[in-house]
Amino acid sequence: MDKARWDARYSGDELIWSAEPNQYLVEEAADLRPGRALDLASGEGRNAIWLARQGWKVTGVDFSDAGMNKARRHSAGLDIEWVIADLADYVPEPGAFDLVIIFYLHVGVETRRAVIERACRAVASGGTLLIAAHHLENLEHGYGGPQDPAILPTEAELASEVRGLEITKADRVLREVDTPEGPKQAIDALVRAERAHSL
Repeated sequence: MDKARWDARYSGDELIWSAEPNQYLVEEAADLRPGRALDLASGEGRNAIWLARQGWKVTGVDFSDAGMNKARRHSAGLDIEWVIADLADYVPEPGAFDLVIIFYLHVGVETRRAVIERACRAVASGGTLLIAAHHLENLEHGYGGPQDPAILPTEAELASEVRGLEITKADRVLREVDTPEGPKQAIDALVRAERAHSL
């Protein structure tokens, strides 16, 4: 989806997504000591805002001006740097972040690989990379999400694109979604990787 369409989606006053952080982030960050975090594809900022409230110094990046403006409004007083940039071109500082997250980035394979490669380089010694995406199987067997198979990876595909880090989790996971018809199950791919502490 292009920038203009995301800006249009985020242009209203109401949040498009929940104000609550993603459940995978809450679960996976529970054992991490707060430091510097990088949220790539921040959207309206819910995950970055949650991290900041847990004591992280956060940089949130997204190409939507409307999304970033909404994120700024909802994060007054928190230690968050909001950056408007296209992840196809954005290069984070190497080795600078104790946590890097990429949640639900809807791009083609080549762009996704480039973003993940740069994200891996941004992970500091002892740091963590978390990636969550709508799974390819969600197209036929899950609820919601993009309907284009070209932007839906499996957990194995995501794990194969991680470079220089140790994969500690690569799972197909279920996420409950509340709908007017009752709870539904979405299928996601979740990858966690770590950089060893330097000696």
